[in-house]
Amino acid sequence: MTKTTGKRSTRPAGENHRSRGHQPVGDIRRVHGRSSSHRGWFIATAVIVALAVAGLYVIHQNSHDKHSPAAGGGFKHVEGQPGKGSISPGFTLTSARGQQVSLSDFRGKNVLLYFQEGLMCEPCWTQIKDLEQNETALKTAGIDAIVSITTDPANLLSHKVGDEKLSTPVLSDPTMQVSRAYNANRYGMMGDMRDGHSFVLVAPNGTIGWRADYGGAPDYTMFLPTQQILADLDREKTR
Repeated sequence: MTKTTGKRSTRPAGENHRSRGHQPVGDIRRVHGRSSSHRGWFIATAVIVALAVAGLYVIHQNSHDKHSPAAGGGFKHVEGQPGKGSISPGFTLTSARGQQVSLSDFRGKNVLLYFQEGLMCEPCWTQIKDLEQNETALKTAGIDAIVSITTDPANLLSHKVGDEKLSTPVLSDPTMQVSRAYNANRYGMMGDMRDGHSFVLVAPNGTIGWRADYGGAPDYTMFLPTQQILADLDREKTR
């Protein structure tokens, strides 16, 4: 008797296909469906990531532009009043070292008044340090002295000045009489209860030779390099 060729010839065709690693048509469609779904999810995720990166770039650029020099070469600022050519309001205030300091003490010299926000404004103290580190450049520009004015009590300023090892006279104006006389309290982040970031150059004859208020809205610049201050001064004092 002749033997049959084996069980293989009696298996269903579909089972034979699966043994060879093939998928039925229905399975292929399901696999392709999942593949298409995964591709769609990946593309959507990539788009969202790209948009997020673009958004962060725009935010970074806007932040950078806000603290960058203005188109004219300097940081954005205005000239408050009293401005250039006006008589500088006189004052006598207590310094952080307990001394009485008057504007008249500097008659015959160019003195740069720096109105600042005080103890809670760390960039303001960094500004004083930067001014001290650039003393030679300031002298070359014709500035003989720098005096800072803020509204904190003298005893608290004493600790800060000592901790920061500053030589610049820092004067206390707790009643804001001097700050209001110069309208320096119009350019800070704390409304009119604090000074902003204002520089007033008082000439030897007691008149204002230059003024720049950097701390106003919307930029609220609380620090800028001394060289930039001098660049603005050089460009604007003769106008």
